Amino acid sequence: MLAQQKRPATSLATEDCAEIDRWIARYPADQKQSAVMAALRIVQDSNGGWLTTELMDAIADYLEIPPVAVYEVATFYSMYEHKPVGKHKVCVCTNISCQLRGSDEIVDHFKQKLGVGLGETTPDNQFTLKEVECLGACAGAPVIQIGRQYHEHLTPEKIDEILATLATS
Repeated sequence: MLAQQKRPATSLATEDCAEIDRWIARYPADQKQSAVMAALRIVQDSNGGWLTTELMDAIADYLEIPPVAVYEVATFYSMYEHKPVGKHKVCVCTNISCQLRGSDEIVDHFKQKLGVGLGETTPDNQFTLKEVECLGACAGAPVIQIGRQYHEHLTPEKIDEILATLATS
């Protein structure tokens, strides 16, 4: 019988654990795993916007669940990143409502302005351009999300204004 290889321990930041604990407290004591999405967001935010396998393993250890349970969530939802992203992650909705209202042109304008394609980061690490399936803001189509802020009814002019504002922040 082969000895089981132990994963190297990666600890979570004390502040992250405290915030995860606040989420855990919202669920019944035997349902710690229910805080997995919040834990992934918290740790991702603390790690500059992306998750490593070691951090996901640490979340699994903290929540006392198998690592695969964390990986399943982290790979299913588009909000979790598995490689470094720019300071500003621009998520462009390309689902049907946004597509019918011009998201293809919005994507093209971002590509031209930023000089990167979908899934790429600008050389200065300021912007990552990402296609997402749906942002749930169909009435404001076409829409993007940057950080936690939505920008709706986009036009090339609005995009230029948004980028100019972010460039100075």
